[in-house]
Amino acid sequence: MTAHARRSGVATGTLLSTARFLEEDEAFLHALRSGHRGAAAAFFERHADHVERVLVRVLGVDAEIPDLVQEVFLRALRGIGDFRGGPDKLRGWTTRIAVFTARGCIRRRRARWWLRSIAPEELPEPQADDASPELAHAAAGALRLLHRLPVDERIAFSLRYLEEMELREIAEACDTSLATIKRRLARAQGRIQRLAARDATLSSWLQGGDG
Repeated sequence: MTAHARRSGVATGTLLSTARFLEEDEAFLHALRSGHRGAAAAFFERHADHVERVLVRVLGVDAEIPDLVQEVFLRALRGIGDFRGGPDKLRGWTTRIAVFTARGCIRRRRARWWLRSIAPEELPEPQADDASPELAHAAAGALRLLHRLPVDERIAFSLRYLEEMELREIAEACDTSLATIKRRLARAQGRIQRLAARDATLSSWLQGGDG
């Protein structure tokens, strides 16, 4: 058998193994906890886009995002034995790990004075292919201001206004109470409203709801 044939066989075997896990049910969760490669691959395929999106919302467009996505899944796979929820809780649990990873990244950078040396206008604009021009402008403006917020307020604000997560989802992702998330959002919104007072589009968008 040629090397190409062997590689093709391995790839085909991996695809077939991954295809076994069509749903995140108890069997899938058991396989994931048992270290089944197909289950791990299926887990990554299902949640990688969501994890990447959460990281981008919190950190902005960043060259480290691919490495951070890998870090999130390595942490998840290492910690899956301690996961006590059901299959329907995997997404929220993975989001929590992504938030923890993003928080650590921000704090490491601030410790090295990286973020403090970047002016707001130098931060990259987020991708907003499907957004209206007004929404794209507002999202870009908000991202440029986010680096001025305390870490926990920045995360809460990003998940609420950029990722459009529900408040209870944010509380779960941040491993804190709903009341705490509401306080963080109120403080973050107040800070950004003051900073964005001269931008009518951004100010109007920020006032658009906090249900």
